[in-house]
Amino acid sequence: MFVPSTLRRLALTGIAVLGLCSMSVAAELPAFKTGFIFTTHHSPFQVAASRGEAFRDLGVYLKPLVERESYELIKDGKPIAILDLVVAKSGSETATLFAQKHLDMGIASITAIMAGIDKGTPMKIVCPLQTEGMALVVPKDSSLTSWESLLQRVKDSKEPVKIGFHSPTSAPKIVLEGALVKAGLKVTLDPSDSKADVLLVDLKETSNLLASLTAGQVEAVVGPSPFPEVAQTRGIGKVLVNLGELPPAGQWANFPCCVGVASEEMIAKHPEVVRAFVALISRVGAWCNAHPQQAGEIAAQWIGLPPEAGRKSSLVFLGSFNDSWLRGADTYLRILDSMNKFSGILRHKTMEQARPLLINDSFLDTGK
Repeated sequence: MFVPSTLRRLALTGIAVLGLCSMSVAAELPAFKTGFIFTTHHSPFQVAASRGEAFRDLGVYLKPLVERESYELIKDGKPIAILDLVVAKSGSETATLFAQKHLDMGIASITAIMAGIDKGTPMKIVCPLQTEGMALVVPKDSSLTSWESLLQRVKDSKEPVKIGFHSPTSAPKIVLEGALVKAGLKVTLDPSDSKADVLLVDLKETSNLLASLTAGQVEAVVGPSPFPEVAQTRGIGKVLVNLGELPPAGQWANFPCCVGVASEEMIAKHPEVVRAFVALISRVGAWCNAHPQQAGEIAAQWIGLPPEAGRKSSLVFLGSFNDSWLRGADTYLRILDSMNKFSGILRHKTMEQARPLLINDSFLDTGK
């Protein structure tokens, strides 16, 4: 006859065996480095990691092995890979990590990935992520009240007006630079160029945007959500203009920003993992669209920012390369080329010519 202590020892032994089996299964799975940035633009991935098995009904979800560090990627109830998370400071750093073969998959701004592909980095855009969520922010007590007032301030200034950005190939920086050039202004990155109208200052990463604004190092900053929202909720700054509202009217509305990316080696050797990664982003993105405030709060918590900043999110997540997205991507391509940002395979390419160099859309059938 078993006694309670014997039953307890058997139970503990069973739990230990199950734990060892789970560790053994995890050890046999292929592991891939997966990058993202601390921005609510990457909410679907952060929400997927946070909610885990709550997304079981989506058919693809993440199961934590080490919270915020390592996750099993589950597809149709079966673990197919381990995703080891890598936090990058910017899209340009993400592109560099792909070039150095330190990333297999990731999320970054489309412009940074374009620049990396132009340089010959073997990677492809495998899915769109979102639109909107980019803004120009000035100090709370700034006399500037609109885009027009900024243009007048620039014209009246005897020296270049300083505007900070977080990454040289970030979508917010490229959109702002394009709008300034279209307004007939001379823009420079060279601090010694005193004849320029606007000096764009590289602040290196998103965490420096608001600190530099507060310290008066720049007169404005441009960046992705949630930093404009944080500036408002903390009383640091105010949104001068959402980039989607910049002139000419309608050109920058619903503009693409971040994308899902995979290395060409990853696509060739592990297409089933790439397909599950794309399905995860797409399906959780749809959930985020349906639950914007909850998704915003979760992403803000991940980043360590006030939940009210996340609730102000205006992001729209996409599941396909729709016509609007392609038009926006084409605009980016033409702007970057006109600014002589390309010197490699994308130089002077039309979107029709560039699309097979940039995009692999074979993974977007998330029903499979």
